[in-house]
Amino acid sequence: MATLSLFLSLSLLISAFNFAEPQSFIGVNYGQATDNLPPPAATVNLLKSTTIGKVRLYGADGAIIKALAGTGIEIVIGAANSEIPALASDLNSATAWVNSNVVPYYPASNITLITVGNEVLMTMDQGLISQLLPAMRNVQNALNWAFLGGKVRVSTVHSMAVLSQSYPPSSGLFNPVFQDPLRGLLEFQKDNGSPFTINPYPFFAYQSDPRPEMLAFCLFQPNSGSFDMGNRIMYTNMFDAQVDAVRSALNAMGFRDVEIMIAETGWPYHGDNNEVGPSIENARAYNGNLIAHLRSMVGTPLMPGKSVDTYIFALYDENLKSGPASERAFGLYKPDLSMTYDVGLSKTSLTPTTVTPANPSPKPTAASWCVPKVGVSDAQLQQDLDYACGQGIDCGLIQPGGACFEPNTVSSHAAYAMNLYYQTHAKNPWNCDFSQSATLTSINPSYNACIYPGGST
Repeated sequence: MATLSLFLSLSLLISAFNFAEPQSFIGVNYGQATDNLPPPAATVNLLKSTTIGKVRLYGADGAIIKALAGTGIEIVIGAANSEIPALASDLNSATAWVNSNVVPYYPASNITLITVGNEVLMTMDQGLISQLLPAMRNVQNALNWAFLGGKVRVSTVHSMAVLSQSYPPSSGLFNPVFQDPLRGLLEFQKDNGSPFTINPYPFFAYQSDPRPEMLAFCLFQPNSGSFDMGNRIMYTNMFDAQVDAVRSALNAMGFRDVEIMIAETGWPYHGDNNEVGPSIENARAYNGNLIAHLRSMVGTPLMPGKSVDTYIFALYDENLKSGPASERAFGLYKPDLSMTYDVGLSKTSLTPTTVTPANPSPKPTAASWCVPKVGVSDAQLQQDLDYACGQGIDCGLIQPGGACFEPNTVSSHAAYAMNLYYQTHAKNPWNCDFSQSATLTSINPSYNACIYPGGST
């Protein structure tokens, strides 16, 4: 049989999902560096119309926390870097913080995590870095005294720059400069069961290496992949590679039991003229394919069979941010609550789309199937096969004993998987591209008991 990638074998273990229900592993960042936010109640109604199961706040806005009461949506609240010195030096300050920002709202508002500081290690402020762990301990003690220990956890958020080495993923290591403070933080988090929270952005990786192949790798699109000689794994997307680099770094320090949480990841839909990568097409492709990847429950190669809790940046644009235009163009929704672009989060629109050509062909109106082009190599078709089955579609029929297992060839298995991917993704013509190795046909390729999904659109 054609050899399928790790993603395919894992995808066969996926249980059925009701995508109309909120998914606990999909979250969103709700930033407030803007002057045009809709009222909290309107935002909560928007969130309830989606499958978003988690919200991360950078602070602890009482109006937002209260508005989320009774929704079941998990809430992450934050203490700012500027609050760390007081929290570290005075247990009473930590108690007052918890009594003001957690106790009045819990459990009606489902607060699950407090992040103390944001990318503190990258400030290189040794005084602030030394105060981070004491601040986290004091907040944890305040939670314990409020009988919330084990219910609300405490963590801090890190930049990917805490790693000195992230490629290949198996060689992931933390920067020696941060080893001592990280060890103390990780010991605390291991003891209290809180996650290591990190901000991976494939967008920035593409900006530093703007080749077409790198863009496809970052957007979860068909590509030749990146083979890790250290663990003998072929990586097909940057997100998995970055997350597994963090996993490797944690393992290397002896913290295999500390879970990873993605506090931020996203892609801007607009930028300055000199910025590489921002566009609606790329943002929709990254976020839409990321969501599909999470829903597949394939996981990453080093953490298979589950989806890492992931908070997409961001719910709304933050027009008061400084820096390049891209910093103000990450919002999935506009202040009027309409979508900036559709990534399949709405309960009434669950199929994420991928990057659309500038002049997309119209959808076919007759029955259509997606099949490989004549003359495409088995190597390319194997990549297409691995990609399609790695996106969460059910490739069981091309496994041994399946109705479409015979003929046992790469081209036959790829044809079935590519068509199923196309049919599952709204029959959009650009979802039957596969790096220009596939085409649409009106001839039904079904044979014997092997039925190819298809029909008029």
